[in-house]
Amino acid sequence: MSRSLRFVRPSRRRFLAAAGATAAAHRALLLAGEPAGGSAPSASPSDGPGIGVVGLRYQGSVIAARAKAHGRIVGIADVDRDCLDLTIIDKNVKSQTGMTPEEIYGGVAAADRHQDYRRLLDDPRIGVILIGTPDHWHAKMLIDAVKAGKDVYCEKPLSLTIDEGKQMRKAVRDTGRIVQVGSWHRSDARFRLAVEMIRQGRLGKLEKVEVVLGKNKAGGPFAARSVPANLDWNLWQGQTPDVPYVPERTHYTFRWWQAYSGGQLTDWGAHHVDIARWAIDAEPVEIEGKATYPTTAGGYDVPLDYFVRYRFANGVEMTVDDTGRNGIMFTGSEGRLFVNRENVTGKPVEDLKDRPLPREAFTLYDFDNRSRPERSGKIEAIMNHMGNFFDCVAARRQPIADVESGHRSVSVCHLGNSSCKLGRPLKWDPAAERFVGDSEADALLSRPQRKGFETQA
Repeated sequence: MSRSLRFVRPSRRRFLAAAGATAAAHRALLLAGEPAGGSAPSASPSDGPGIGVVGLRYQGSVIAARAKAHGRIVGIADVDRDCLDLTIIDKNVKSQTGMTPEEIYGGVAAADRHQDYRRLLDDPRIGVILIGTPDHWHAKMLIDAVKAGKDVYCEKPLSLTIDEGKQMRKAVRDTGRIVQVGSWHRSDARFRLAVEMIRQGRLGKLEKVEVVLGKNKAGGPFAARSVPANLDWNLWQGQTPDVPYVPERTHYTFRWWQAYSGGQLTDWGAHHVDIARWAIDAEPVEIEGKATYPTTAGGYDVPLDYFVRYRFANGVEMTVDDTGRNGIMFTGSEGRLFVNRENVTGKPVEDLKDRPLPREAFTLYDFDNRSRPERSGKIEAIMNHMGNFFDCVAARRQPIADVESGHRSVSVCHLGNSSCKLGRPLKWDPAAERFVGDSEADALLSRPQRKGFETQA
């Protein structure tokens, strides 16, 4: 990575001045709300902040398409130059968002397209950074961005390790920046309604939660190849061990390598486990995971199968399984409720016709923009999630998926992977964020980081 860029920790005066300018630029957007059929707010995006996007191939471009309603994309960064010239942006971006890569990024000048994300942090026009990179880059990019005075929308899962999450939380608190984690289920009307009903007692006393995430992908061994001329492989690897280039390590399939991700437990888990934890309203204290790992070297190394049982401090039991219907089943003393991206069902839902729970009666988040229509489904919910982020950037309020909730939810996922890896039950102290009397397990709270790519709050 180039060492030529200059990093400046903003002074308190400079920091407060920047925050005030950002808030002023957003007042026209605050609580404007998008129309039901589109993504554009009533105020012009030109009144919003400059936006920088890091990681463009798929999810970064999905969120960028939604962010354009609130500001101007003035800089982009990706380690693959073919992303920068828009030739390998995933076709699903257009089919899902209705926007071509050229419509999303066409206004970004060639001089503002970089392989090194740090050049966006030095750009005074940029007030907001969107991070759509693989998991192993989230911590360093987010910490660097908030220290540079930027507000951040960071894709889930928030961290690669629990220690990284703690550092991210500290950096956000120290700088006072606004961070939204891309756990957009919190902004999906179905998931939000389910959690509101549970927390307001519509199931009676919550007793059990069953989460199904789906199988990890198996494959390999894969052959090493020459690094493509368009790719900065050293920069792509970042903090992780330097290994020969294997195409299957990059793009979507990075998820199936422990060096870069945690498989389905952190990928889908950062969505479903987040919603489950929001409903449970407690932290886990006991974890028991079982998994079978591949034995063939040189291929995907996340579990072939996995099952984790948790006990939370309030007595609720949660299981996370790779087999069954994708979604979350909540069981209480007075009924059951199931929710996934397609449906929210169960007797409490049927009872809404006689005992409605209007949005005005929701209690779990106190900065709702009720002029924004309720939406469900990935792209629609991200529209609301992004809107909530920019509302909070303007008002300097905490978003619905703030850094603390993102850290705590993915910590639950990391705990499951740790128990699976060790092959035995673990006890967790959620206040100290350490395992109870278990130095071997504590060693999994962090990972060695390659020199030059370390995270430091």
